[in-house]
Amino acid sequence: MRKLPPLKAIHAFEAASRLGSFLKAAEELYITPSAVSHQIRSLEQTLGIQLFHRIHRSVVLTDVGRRYAEDIAEAFGQIEAATRNTVRTGKSDILTIHAVPSLASQWLMPRLSRFGELYPAIDVRLNASVEPVNLAGGLVDFDIRYRPMLQSAGTVTEAFPAETIVVLCSSEVASGARGMRKPSDLRHHTLIHSEVNFYSWRNWMRDHPGIDLDLERGPRFDRSFMSISAAVDGRGVCLESTLLVERELDSHLLVAPLGVLGPQLQCHSLSYMKSRLRLPKMRLFRDWLFEELKISIGAAALEHRPRRSGSFEDLSF
Repeated sequence: MRKLPPLKAIHAFEAASRLGSFLKAAEELYITPSAVSHQIRSLEQTLGIQLFHRIHRSVVLTDVGRRYAEDIAEAFGQIEAATRNTVRTGKSDILTIHAVPSLASQWLMPRLSRFGELYPAIDVRLNASVEPVNLAGGLVDFDIRYRPMLQSAGTVTEAFPAETIVVLCSSEVASGARGMRKPSDLRHHTLIHSEVNFYSWRNWMRDHPGIDLDLERGPRFDRSFMSISAAVDGRGVCLESTLLVERELDSHLLVAPLGVLGPQLQCHSLSYMKSRLRLPKMRLFRDWLFEELKISIGAAALEHRPRRSGSFEDLSF
């Protein structure tokens, strides 16, 4: 337990030392001068130190009282600044999310404004990197990963719904001189490689017997968002999850020339400390996230039935 003098006495002392008068302190605090005098006398008795010299009808701080007043004034200033910052922020909770860069930039970030509109009292902070985070440390609330990782005790990991992997390119590439109307047409196009993805062009070629592609050529990237950007720029054909290219498909920056049927894989997952899910900010975000995923992935599933289903364990690299 903190050993503090009565706060009423501290308040009276701060006002009297700052204004140099018990009377002016009484006017500021809306109490009587005798009440101010009583509070300060009580504080002096508690500390066992005289804080003011009483000279006739005036008061003057003692040397010890002056140093104490300076420290008290600094503490009050910190309380005032903290209060001002809290009011300015206007948020009750801060939710910190760590996510892999492609999912963060391509899908999550464009939707966070919706979460903010639903829950304005929660301030969201999004950090993107491929480095693992220590959820038990309490600095990060949620971690969204691409590949499964070993988690520490007390951590819960929930898989995202399966994502559909399709061939994607710009409309100019799809309708160009060589065109792309059937899988074998890929022989005439530059392949864009996402080197860390579960499903690669080698896997695609395995699923399309008889079609041989030149897997040694074409630009290579270690992040899906870079492969997607290269495809938008017309640099070739990429193989990515439809979850990551919703905006590009909706705006016609990319098209799926061979259709939106494809292998379905569980690629991403959400991890958090089980003990923290009882916090309102945690529960609200977790429920909102999976509802948004249901809308994104479920909408496509209603229009098209998947050709094949599986998970990353089914893939051979």
